[in-house]
Amino acid sequence: MKWDGEWQITYEVFRDLGLAFAAILIPIYILVVAWFQSFKTPLVILAPIPLSLIGILSTRGLMGAFFTATSMIGFIAGAGIVVRNSIILVDFTELRRQQGMPLAEAVIEAGAVRFRLMLLTASAVVVGSAVILFDRSFRGWRSRSWPASSPPRSSPAWPSPSFIT
Repeated sequence: MKWDGEWQITYEVFRDLGLAFAAILIPIYILVVAWFQSFKTPLVILAPIPLSLIGILSTRGLMGAFFTATSMIGFIAGAGIVVRNSIILVDFTELRRQQGMPLAEAVIEAGAVRFRLMLLTASAVVVGSAVILFDRSFRGWRSRSWPASSPPRSSPAWPSPSFIT
């Protein structure tokens, strides 16, 4: 099947971003293995990434918005924050375990002590992205606000992204 025009560009962008994201997960895994001296710990740290994709796709579906290239970039950025928070929790848990604390208690204490730091990070992301969250141009060209038979982009009736409010 040969796609042309915008569909071809969209396909290439998603392919390239997906490959770049997959390619960077390998060095991240290797670095975390080297840091924690374990092959299981990086799996625990990286496990929230696919779970966040489930949340992103279902939320975009509920909002009637497509998963666009901008969404993919946001997912990749969010994955970085998720990995950072996971490393903070796992590192704190490991520290407490080395001090002789049982695993369950160490996990609960890690969550309680590090919660504020993670909440501040998440709040900064939410506040920073609030501007684009409600902007139609970031939800995809054919979101709920545009009819399915929208004119092509080359048409003078098609507004440029800077004029969409």
